[in-house]
Amino acid sequence: MAELATIARPYAEAAFAAARGQDAKAWGEQLSALAEVAAHPQLRQFADNPKVEAAQVFDVIAGVLKQPLAQGVANLLRTVIDNGRLAALPDVAAQFHALANASSGVSDATVFSAFPIDGAQLNDVVAALEKRFGRKLAATVQVDPELIGGIRVVVGDEVLDTSVKARLERMKVVLTA
Repeated sequence: MAELATIARPYAEAAFAAARGQDAKAWGEQLSALAEVAAHPQLRQFADNPKVEAAQVFDVIAGVLKQPLAQGVANLLRTVIDNGRLAALPDVAAQFHALANASSGVSDATVFSAFPIDGAQLNDVVAALEKRFGRKLAATVQVDPELIGGIRVVVGDEVLDTSVKARLERMKVVLTA
């Protein structure tokens, strides 16, 4: 939804500017936690109720989180709630994360594998992928048994698919052509 992304951009930029003088990683973790809570449909229904005050919504969200919010993150949350933009909070967190990655020169990579990848194997895979993509990568692994074997890597809008499933599909196309 492009509209939410447009609404979220000024909040994310302001949060990133405020986090520069502080621990940006902690800000990112807290914003991700807030985004997860804000995406819950029951919370959104509660927040959209006209009888519920903004302070009550803030207290519920802050109460759900396991850690206390940093002062700047709490101020951002209050502003988002006061302006009726709680639905944009997941986009704020995503854009904040993108800004933090861009400033540090790191890109997010999702590695889909048919089997779990342990730490040492993941380090080898990430090193090879960094060479292939020409930039530092922060990789997360998701297990997808449908791949049969191999991996599929998504970095931004680039995809590297070396899975057995993809190879079989390419063979099918060649044989049926």
